Amino acid sequence: MTTSYRGTPVSEGMAAGELYLPDAVAGAGAGTADETGAEAVTVTAADVRAAFAGVAAERSLLAGRLREAGRDHEADIVEIGALMAADPALSAPALDALAAPAATSATAATSATAATSAPAAGGDRAKHEPGRSDHRRYPLAAAAAAITAAAETQAAILAALPDPDLAQRASDVRQVATAVNARLAGDAAAVPPPEAAFILVRADVDPADLIRLVDAGHLAGAVSVGGGASSHAAIIARGLGLPMLAGADPAVLTAPAGHPAVLDAAGGELLVDAVPADRGLAGLARVGAAGGGTAAVVPGTVLSGTCRTADGELVTVLCNVASAAETRLGLANGAAGVGLLRTEIPFTRAAGWPDRAGHLAALTPILGLLGGKRAVVRLLDFAGDKIPPFPGAAGLPAFLRAPGALAAQLTAILQAGAGTDLAIMIPMVRALDEVDIVRVELARAAKAAGVDPPPLGMMVELAATAAAAAAFAGSVDFFSIGTNDLTADVLRRDRSALRPADASERRVLTAIATTVHAAGEAGIGLSVCGDAAADPAVLPQLLAIGVRTVSVGAAKVPAVAGWIARADTSGSAAPGSGRTATPDAG
Repeated sequence: MTTSYRGTPVSEGMAAGELYLPDAVAGAGAGTADETGAEAVTVTAADVRAAFAGVAAERSLLAGRLREAGRDHEADIVEIGALMAADPALSAPALDALAAPAATSATAATSATAATSAPAAGGDRAKHEPGRSDHRRYPLAAAAAAITAAAETQAAILAALPDPDLAQRASDVRQVATAVNARLAGDAAAVPPPEAAFILVRADVDPADLIRLVDAGHLAGAVSVGGGASSHAAIIARGLGLPMLAGADPAVLTAPAGHPAVLDAAGGELLVDAVPADRGLAGLARVGAAGGGTAAVVPGTVLSGTCRTADGELVTVLCNVASAAETRLGLANGAAGVGLLRTEIPFTRAAGWPDRAGHLAALTPILGLLGGKRAVVRLLDFAGDKIPPFPGAAGLPAFLRAPGALAAQLTAILQAGAGTDLAIMIPMVRALDEVDIVRVELARAAKAAGVDPPPLGMMVELAATAAAAAAFAGSVDFFSIGTNDLTADVLRRDRSALRPADASERRVLTAIATTVHAAGEAGIGLSVCGDAAADPAVLPQLLAIGVRTVSVGAAKVPAVAGWIARADTSGSAAPGSGRTATPDAG
């Protein structure tokens, strides 16, 4: 009998395999002592401290390997877990709870909650250093309860934050606690992954786990009870083209491990004990937005960077990237190049404005893969959940005012992108003088490098900017429409609450059409680089408006090519569209 579990799609695709619940044994340890015997196993405070340190070290090593492989964006995400595991704000309350008299699993949980809610003063930190109390023994169940309670208290603080992106970091804290508890219990308590295709199911899917399991070769999909579309795990899953659900029914954690399952991440459903053949999925391991995404491509579609609509219109397909790994995936999937290189991702935890060397270190592994190909590099876009911790970092005006910050990045871009078909793009433009500042600095940097300035474009992400597109068109070489922010601004809704399909609302399409028309009248290039360009319902409407260049997630390139091949733009009439923008734009 098939059992269905619902969740929110955060990375589309379909997958089949056996269920893998790595917390099945460790999770049982959260039960009673009679059920598990966990009260009979004892650990010391030194063991707890070593478990936290071990998780921190393990994730730091993984982050280092990812960075060496050019996977900087993934490395940054894994490093967050390493920092959390090393932070006394998480480990100290658990140790305090264990040190309480007659610690049991119940009292340890209560004490950890209290200790986390009222953190110790700096002068008390010494009591968490190794000492005589490290050798006192406590029940494993009490230690696990204290660690879990401390994490839950920290997670609750994060979850209560008004910023939804920051609130989802609560999942990261819980993932660290799960890893620490698993390490404390020992490898014997861990459930090894299957040696064939499997679907990962956890209370909170850890991005580090996704990377490790994908690299091992058998992970077909993932389901997380916690998290959401902007969680780090979801970001990694989309970049890898791995089907994934978040916010799943908690009952999924009781599903029978090892049983066959089908994950329909587009439909938001996990089917346990389903037979793939019965659903037309015989032989399916993974059909995601990456390799398996070619299932969406019309037979005969040539993925060579350009494809034609059913009525013969030529459309260029580029990819959005932040790492070398995504760039390789996008090119392998047939992208003509990169239409959006997010340069801010490596610096979201920077202590100050990046210098030229820092930019070069981040850009060279990516741009080195794009010899002779289109490479549209966006200037630093510190906004939303991408703001580093140093004061005055948020927004384009801050970047343009910071002494030497713009010059350092432009110089590095020109050097690293010397062998590419380079273009530079300004994010979140509100005023013409912002474009003028960048244009002057770019001319200066190009003269110093002995090269001609590359094309300079701007993103259209605000309703007011779209409405004034004709005024901006004479000052730039191309427009790139960021549909995520533009949709949020036009509809006056929180970006985190939007779906790509919301860009199909008439007010949003009118703003896009106004921008397309302005680009066409001025004879400048135009592309769409937001998620709407990879939505099967919105993409045909963008093509109808006159969009002829799209830039999408690297894993989505084959599917998008297939949707373009099916589209028929003949006779299309779009709101406010007078003529098609120049194709092959950045």
